[in-house]
This record gives sequence, C-alpha cells and structure tokens, in this order.
Amino acid sequence: MPNKVKDLWKSGKAVVNGWLAIPSGFSAEVIAQCGFDSVTVDMQHGVKDYQSMVQCFQAINGHPVTPMVRVPWNEPGIIGKVLDGGAYGVICPMINTRQEAENLVSYSKYPPRGTRSNGPIRSGMYGSAGPYQKTANEDIVLLPMMETKTAVENMESILDVNGINGVYIGPSDLGFSYGLVPKLDRDEPEILKIYEKIVKECGKRGLYPGIHCSGADGAVRAINMGFRLVTLSNESGLMMTYAKMQMGDARRDAVGRGGGVWSAGTVRGHPAGRETRRQSRLLRDQRHSGSAAGG
Repeated sequence: MPNKVKDLWKSGKAVVNGWLAIPSGFSAEVIAQCGFDSVTVDMQHGVKDYQSMVQCFQAINGHPVTPMVRVPWNEPGIIGKVLDGGAYGVICPMINTRQEAENLVSYSKYPPRGTRSNGPIRSGMYGSAGPYQKTANEDIVLLPMMETKTAVENMESILDVNGINGVYIGPSDLGFSYGLVPKLDRDEPEILKIYEKIVKECGKRGLYPGIHCSGADGAVRAINMGFRLVTLSNESGLMMTYAKMQMGDARRDAVGRGGGVWSAGTVRGHPAGRETRRQSRLLRDQRHSGSAAGG
C-alpha cells in the first residue's frame, strides 16, 4: 500500500493528521471520513491498548488515510507489534539523544538495517507477505518526538540519524521542560526560535518536521512556519469543544425568549451571561492547554 504521507511530502504538500484517543473503531471511522491525510492512534496518552488500535485500523481501512501510531515508549516489543498490526508510521515520544533515535530506527526496520522481528500478521494485508518485507523499511514513516530541552540541545545529532523521516514536536512537554506552562499553540519567543531552527535543520537534510496543534488556527501558523505535518487536537478534544460551543449557543439564545429551562436567565444557579462568556473562551482554553494529549 502506498504511504500517502510520503506521497504528499514528495509533492511538496503538508500533511494534516488526525489523532485518536478514544478506544473506539466507530470514532476512528468517523474521523477517517473527515478529510485527514493520516490518522494516528495515541497509545501513550490516549485511552488505548493494542486491541483498540487494531479495531481502529480495521475501521479506517476503507478510507484514504495512512494509519499511524504514537507508541507509549521507545521499546522494541511495542514498536514491532504496532507495525505488525498495520501501522505505516510510528511517532515515538521522548527521544533525547542520537543513540535513542538510532534505537528507534533499529526497532522499526527489518535486517540488515534494523532488528525488527519478522511476523507482519496484519500489515501483510496491505500487500502479500513477500513484497511487504521488501518495501516496509522504505515505506514506513518514523518520527521521533523532540519535546525536551535535552533533545533540543542534541537536535543536529538526532536529525543526522539515517532512517528517520523527520521529527514531531510535542509543544506541551517542550515548554514544560523550559519551565513554561504546558500548552499546545506556543507563542514564547524562545520556543518560536527553537521551531525555526528545527524547520531549518530538517530542510537541510530533506526531513519533514511535524507538530501537534490545538486546531486549524495553530495548524495554519505551523504550516506557514514550514512544518510539513500538523495534527489537529484529537477526536475527544474536538468533540468536547464543539459540544460545549453548541451548548453555550443554546443557553445564550434561549435566555429571555419565554418558557424553557433558561428563561429566567440562570443555569443551575449560575448567571447565564457568565456561562455564555465561559463557553466563548473554550476555543482559547483548548489552544492554551495540553488537553489534546499531544505531548
């Protein structure tokens, strides 16, 4: 199966990535129909296990999205297992040194480049067993996460590792490691300088930087900065934000129009005006928090 992520990169386009935290094949199927180029199952901070990952892959299989996984850690057992289960991309958290990046590549590649054990129980469904092993090393996307001060200090040596396709920025943890409040869409000058350097160093090496964003506004800014893969929150964050916005609109529009629960201008003892203002801040709060579990 062609890797759509790599095809888009080769064409000069940015990849828009969906993110799954809910252990549900149905929610995965819904997200896969929304126009994303790839969909990532989050096994680090999402409420996910291996079985729910497989169910999500089964649900999205009929849609033109690349299945990817954020693994819980840089460990050969789980990395090999998600690849055998059908992942065509691996995002790996907390890669801080060149050696850790080398280990990620080794765990993800078949010999002679790596040490991945042969047994693609589901991944072979995307092609017959023989051809899969012949092309997997080239087809699979590997993105170590750069999300700590230590990783930034080792940036160039990490990016020099043969076999990675770029890096993926976890803005919350990155800011946290610099003593800042964890949030997704960052605007601190010192962090923006780091982003600029990452984009520049990736460009020198033909690599593709990715980043987790709170939504469309942050994603557009990131693409304009030069990021080539952007993630829009996650499905639970998108669902919660939209549901609360709709609820806020309903409460606001119902106040003072006669009858109904909110006609008196209160919601369970809270002034409706205060509630409406709270709802209007939801998108801003989503942008300034780590609630989307992007790292």
